[in-house]
Amino acid sequence: MNLGLKDKTALVIGASRGLGAAIALGLAAEGATVFAAARSVEKIEAWANALPQGSGIVLPNSLDLGNLKSVDHLADRLLAKGGVDIVINNTGGPPPASAVEASRADWLIQFEMMAANLFHLTGRLLPPMRARRWGRIITLASSGVEQPIPRLALSNGIRSAIVGWSKTLADEVAADGITVNVLLPGRIHTQRVDELDASAAKRFDRNLADVAAASAASIPLGRYGRPEEFADVAVFLASERASYITGSKIRVDGGAIRAI
Repeated sequence: MNLGLKDKTALVIGASRGLGAAIALGLAAEGATVFAAARSVEKIEAWANALPQGSGIVLPNSLDLGNLKSVDHLADRLLAKGGVDIVINNTGGPPPASAVEASRADWLIQFEMMAANLFHLTGRLLPPMRARRWGRIITLASSGVEQPIPRLALSNGIRSAIVGWSKTLADEVAADGITVNVLLPGRIHTQRVDELDASAAKRFDRNLADVAAASAASIPLGRYGRPEEFADVAVFLASERASYITGSKIRVDGGAIRAI
């Protein structure tokens, strides 16, 4: 299937590892030019150097979502190049905390990094998409927005706000040929999931392997997802073939969310 991505440019945030790196790799494999952004440019360079011949171009960029100057600096660089066609909004997860434990400062710091600065960057990159009458904005949230995850109150709450923003934006830019969607990953086997399993094992004084096995057993498919499985969905949504999908939340969770 020709996804029509060979002449497209994409910004992938949080591209140093995990889901962001997998999506960046997937877009590059389809021939897109990918601006891969994260705090650790060295990690991006490491996987970009291993791309097979014939892939698109990967351009590592520095970005600290917790620093507004860094966000604007990246936006300035991209706009000077004509902007991008595709934005993959992907932020790291906040530290585990219950709703009772999370402080006001925790909420403000994490909201700025995970939501406010993300909204700001997306807004700055919209005008060239609107002028070309084509664009894709895909934001990674979490299955926790539909089925709250214990001890991830910051993630559950902030990512729910992101879903509301995404749906509102989808309605506003649909007539400009821009689609806006949210992906909800479940337990995809990344370093982030390993870190959460390790935190749970420490909290309950259990063996890490047992914690991971119990978590996998709770998923109808009986296993964690692979990053490339998740990335395939994101790449399709970014393509010409997904032109009639917008304003949607799409689960990639192996059936873990039980509600219809």
